[in-house]
Amino acid sequence: MFVLELTYTAPLDAVDALLADHVAWLEEQYERGLFLASGRKNPRDGGVILAVAEDRALIEAAIACDPFAVGGVCTYRVTEFAATKTAPELERYRRTPG
Repeated sequence: MFVLELTYTAPLDAVDALLADHVAWLEEQYERGLFLASGRKNPRDGGVILAVAEDRALIEAAIACDPFAVGGVCTYRVTEFAATKTAPELERYRRTPG
């Protein structure tokens, strides 16, 4: 599982100019089964995405296509973790330590 933290590197008007394309990109990732949750940070200086993939390369490839990244209005911090405890709805993403 991965936590993707976006940090805006441009003014909000530049971010908002790409927002519709970014949302369309998000929808594509949800349809692929890559993303589980996403949303804005508060205060609005970026966002957070919870993602699942077999490896980091798939995440990096998806990020490279994000209109926010392509447009140079954000940076990504990617943190991989093993979900050893989850809500029942996320049980299929649990990993056994070891």
